[in-house]
Amino acid sequence: MSFRSLDSRISAFMRRYGHGALRYSLAVIFIWFGILKPLGVSPAAPLVLLTVDWMPVFAPETWLGIIGWWEVAIGVLFLFRPTLRFAIGLLALQMVGTFMPLVVLPSVTFQEGRIPYGLTMEGQYIVKNLLIISAAMVIGGTVRRSAISSGVSD
Repeated sequence: MSFRSLDSRISAFMRRYGHGALRYSLAVIFIWFGILKPLGVSPAAPLVLLTVDWMPVFAPETWLGIIGWWEVAIGVLFLFRPTLRFAIGLLALQMVGTFMPLVVLPSVTFQEGRIPYGLTMEGQYIVKNLLIISAAMVIGGTVRRSAISSGVSD
């Protein structure tokens, strides 16, 4: 088999299965990471609690549960094509909160004396969400195309 033939097959495989793999990966990540928060076993809980400590209405522990269930909802919504727009909308709102520690807790998210480039482990955990945002954009970019190709009107 030639390199060109192999490359073509691999590319076709990725084109056929990549979008679904991306969507289901986001679903698994959000469901898994989200459910850990209300169960009280999330390694991100201390960071979340510090971040929401100023928020009104609920205690930080209650916010932690709300955020966890919100993330589970995002994951579940990524599982089904008709709910992708809702998943992406909830994800966009959630990402605002996710990046908040970079601003409100720089002593936790950056190494001392190395702001804005020396991220701590927590800072890296937050910045990697740029990849999640990009993945959601890729998925969101296909929502109208699939509706149009299936004859469904928006």
